[in-house]
Amino acid sequence: MNALPTLKQNATPQTVDHYENFPVASVLCPAHLRPPIAAIYWFARTADDIADEGPAPAAQRLADLSAFRADLTAAAAGRSASGRWPQVFGPLHAAMATWKLPEPLLADLLSAFTQDIIKTDEETGYADRAELLDYCQRSAAPVGRLLLHLYGVDDAQSLQYSDAICNALQLINFWQDLSLDLPRGRFYLPQDRSQHYGVDAAALAQQPQSPALTRLMQENVAWARALMLSGAPLVHRVPGRAGWELRLVVQGGLRILDKIEALGYATRHTRPTVRKADVAVMLWRALWM
Repeated sequence: MNALPTLKQNATPQTVDHYENFPVASVLCPAHLRPPIAAIYWFARTADDIADEGPAPAAQRLADLSAFRADLTAAAAGRSASGRWPQVFGPLHAAMATWKLPEPLLADLLSAFTQDIIKTDEETGYADRAELLDYCQRSAAPVGRLLLHLYGVDDAQSLQYSDAICNALQLINFWQDLSLDLPRGRFYLPQDRSQHYGVDAAALAQQPQSPALTRLMQENVAWARALMLSGAPLVHRVPGRAGWELRLVVQGGLRILDKIEALGYATRHTRPTVRKADVAVMLWRALWM
């Protein structure tokens, strides 16, 4: 699970003072937008951790997310939250009041996390691409839309581009993390396409990776790449330095897909990552978008 595909994975949610740890609040981000972006980040990061980290059973995770949702409702209404997550709802209350952050987008993230808990507990997956994209539309797309809201970009075409980029980033995260997700009971491979290629539990367990899984992953990578490229024109619609940062976000996702291809699509056993040596490639490609 990863609700924040455009953000770094190693940030520690202790205080909103750490918002500099993720790219969209970097030096390329205008200083006046860093506090609301930090508030969005820690809201999503904390909720994701409730759903995803530690030994708590599913029932406890669901109860905690319900309490978290109640605090969001309170923050949106200008009321005091419960006090369980002051480092989240203090800054978020201020950001919602000042920037009129749409509550439904924040609530969509919690809806996706709740679904993930249930599907993981029941060891079920996603029937097809449409069902998987419905999840992505709630787990990833809201982040992009919230950021566009802060930048004052709200036309329908830009929102469509943003959804494509964010959903592609979420898919890329799934294809990158097979070696982590499958052992933990998380199944994001579309079931209809898995059946088409003959990918079942036995194929997933093979060492080395089965030819069937390789063909499925090749198709999944092509799908994510096409989706990312369909949203790439957004980089010309986001103003100032943020547009350049978005170029790097897009190129970072595409670079991960390059890495997956270079591995022969064998992410069932190896997790590819972008390293310092890849930055020059990403910068060069970003210049020519």
